[in-house]
Amino acid sequence: MSKVATAKQKEVQRIVDALSIAIAQHRLKPGMRLVEAQIVEVLKANRNHVQAALQRMALLHIVTIEPNRGAMVAQPEAREAREIFTARRAIESAIVGSITPADIARYRDDIDAQQDAEKRAATREDRRDIVRELSHFHLLLGTVSGNKVLSEILSNLMVRSSLIVALYQRNDIPSCQCAEHGAIIEALDAGDPARAQAIMIDHLNELEQQLDLNDSAFDDLNLHQALLAD
Repeated sequence: MSKVATAKQKEVQRIVDALSIAIAQHRLKPGMRLVEAQIVEVLKANRNHVQAALQRMALLHIVTIEPNRGAMVAQPEAREAREIFTARRAIESAIVGSITPADIARYRDDIDAQQDAEKRAATREDRRDIVRELSHFHLLLGTVSGNKVLSEILSNLMVRSSLIVALYQRNDIPSCQCAEHGAIIEALDAGDPARAQAIMIDHLNELEQQLDLNDSAFDDLNLHQALLAD
């Protein structure tokens, strides 16, 4: 019985991950309907597993489920947007404050690879790649910290942040600054977590200031195309 349960849990998580990644990369936009039949077809999944995945995402405030309308990608309001960034400042400050030079050394290859990928994405001006790599930096710091609880909380906050960016960020402003990421790594490598925390807080403040909380326009997307995209 336990093996069957574990297999189901893994399959539900696979669906959650696929949808979350599509949301984080702005392929699934706020307010977009998540039609169960289409998800079943695209992900080759069991309908019960899809329903369970959507219910789990609803508990994480990534998806909303309404009677007679079904599931759709959440549309966070301006107040929630501010609250998300307040939470990110607390969580990411704690993550950064716990990272030592030894942690940086242990993950040096991963960090260097991420920083290189981030710069390449910025050079190509490929918005999807930029969004993925800039988000990956914050998630990577969670991994480097070794704190699984904080990492799990941050993972949820990052997906919800992507919804906020899709709704409220001005199109002409980049979603993140590579130089600031590099400065955080330099401070941590030098054994100065307090400076790294200060840079991170300033960084998140700047990201929040880039939001136009009076603008909630977004484009319609095709669910089938969004889930199949690389």
